[in-house]
Amino acid sequence: MPETDWEALSALYRAAPLGEKSAAHLQTVFGNSRYRCFVYDGERVIAAGRALADGLDCSYLCDVAVLPAYQGQGLGRAVVARLLALSHGHKKIILYAVPGKEPLYRRLGFMRMTTAMAVFHDQMQALERGLLSES
Repeated sequence: MPETDWEALSALYRAAPLGEKSAAHLQTVFGNSRYRCFVYDGERVIAAGRALADGLDCSYLCDVAVLPAYQGQGLGRAVVARLLALSHGHKKIILYAVPGKEPLYRRLGFMRMTTAMAVFHDQMQALERGLLSES
């Protein structure tokens, strides 16, 4: 497996589009994640995801992204499936989806949580992107 090119990963998240995540930010959050998954086409990272997990109770899947040119080929599904397999045995596995991507996660066994709540660094932006609801 090639060494992680954090600048290329940052570009992947911008293109996916999952927002601005600097190379230094990604190196920190992936480094602090229990499980990581990268998909390469040769030396080029084309998909990625990670899971924060405690080993028994909760695993939180996040930052699943695929370069647009590679979307629709099952790579996102494969990244999530790998993170689910790595998270096997946890009492609960959680993620939040980009609005519109929920059907993919439903097909993988996820169900909508009725009690999930969040505080975002930029609450207004999260509201605008449809990640939060005031109701």
